[in-house]
Amino acid sequence: MEVSPNANPPVARIVDWGKYNYQKTKQQKKSRTKSPDIKQIRFGLKIGDHDLDIKLKKIKEFLEAGHKVKITAFFRGREMAHREIGFTLLDKVMKKIEDIAVVEQEPRFTGKYLSMLVRSSGNAKAKNPQRNSQED
Repeated sequence: MEVSPNANPPVARIVDWGKYNYQKTKQQKKSRTKSPDIKQIRFGLKIGDHDLDIKLKKIKEFLEAGHKVKITAFFRGREMAHREIGFTLLDKVMKKIEDIAVVEQEPRFTGKYLSMLVRSSGNAKAKNPQRNSQED
């Protein structure tokens, strides 16, 4: 690989082609995935208040880091007969995070899962200076 072809004498570097090609393809893959990650949090319908608070804390961390979060309630067996419980759970979650999150995709059923997608509103990014400095 030539470093400086116009120099006298020309400067060249000996490169391990396999290593060079590997690093090049790795860098190309990394540059393609610039969009924010989608993190997923799953809730059972019978989740306790403390467990819910812990998962809400994790959701807030993801949102402050700039990720989108897919919130999923999963149904087991006869729980499918009471779909309104799942909607109630997702409403409860949304009310607790509404100050930092915006619903991007309304709750909808996919098989035995009820899921919605939320993204950070402008309030969450201001709390994380590390993320803001990377965007500049």
